[in-house]
Amino acid sequence: MTSIPSIESPWLVADIGGTNARFGVVTEPGGRPHQVKSLTGADYPDLASAIETYMATTSGVGRPTVGGVAVAGPVSGDRFRLTNASWDFSVNATKQALSFRHLALINDFSALALAVPYLDHNAVVPLGGGERNTDLPVAVIGPGTGLGVSGIVPHQGMWIPLATEGGHVTLPVETDLEAQIAALLRRRFGRVSAETVLCGVGLTRLYHCIAAIRGAESVIISPADVCARGRSGADPICVETLQVFCAMLGNFAGNVALTVGARGGVLIGGGILPRMRDVLQHSEFRARFENKAPMTGYVSAISTELIIADSPALLGAAQWITQWLAQELTPTTSEGALV
Repeated sequence: MTSIPSIESPWLVADIGGTNARFGVVTEPGGRPHQVKSLTGADYPDLASAIETYMATTSGVGRPTVGGVAVAGPVSGDRFRLTNASWDFSVNATKQALSFRHLALINDFSALALAVPYLDHNAVVPLGGGERNTDLPVAVIGPGTGLGVSGIVPHQGMWIPLATEGGHVTLPVETDLEAQIAALLRRRFGRVSAETVLCGVGLTRLYHCIAAIRGAESVIISPADVCARGRSGADPICVETLQVFCAMLGNFAGNVALTVGARGGVLIGGGILPRMRDVLQHSEFRARFENKAPMTGYVSAISTELIIADSPALLGAAQWITQWLAQELTPTTSEGALV
């Protein structure tokens, strides 16, 4: 049974990360989410209670019976657990608790990737390379609470999202300083993944490592403090931390481009980089992205862009519902779940 969103029967869309849970409603076919609000995930025991709280704040719309939820973690089957938070729930039980007819889950970065074809020039900041082309595979990465990686592949007028856990690959290291950083982190964590460094708390880890290597005194500092002190130039260790972070992210992004074959473009999302876009634009990000000999010519033609739009994964979640219902896909696949 198909469902067309309307004011009387909207679609609920959500983007559930390790820290924040963002919600919106879609009230017309192809419409963009509105009445967008953000809740702190830790304030709620589960997805259903957070949705109920959000719905109590909406006005002028009916109660949804169809939902599309982007979640930070791998999606397969009925059971889902957030990778970097405590929510652990049954998709079917949640659907029943909310009296929904359909509830579609998808990885949050797969949802972000599905939003890419709908991002206009005001939603992104160019970081070098050619023009984005969604007729070719596109990759999306993003440091936030964790490190997300996904992409889309065009197929018969639609886009197929790639469900990956690429943030958990081994951290790419290129310079002597980065090798020293990795060695320090290895003593603490054993294996060092890309997400160990290229995420919010990774900024703090990177700051302490660089301070130790430089013989400088370090203090307990939040990722936001690292950003603020680095952008202002008030702390040279923070300045270097941001530069190393951007360089390593460029290296990682180039690896993703080669692995996915993302000739249509690589976009950077997540909650960290929009707050330090000036640093990113003047960093080694693009140089390290292209430093992939003998494939430098291949990656140098690929566009890189920073996504600055608010809550774009909500748009991708709506697109996911559309594709599920239009194609009458099977109840579960490796890319997501619909019940």
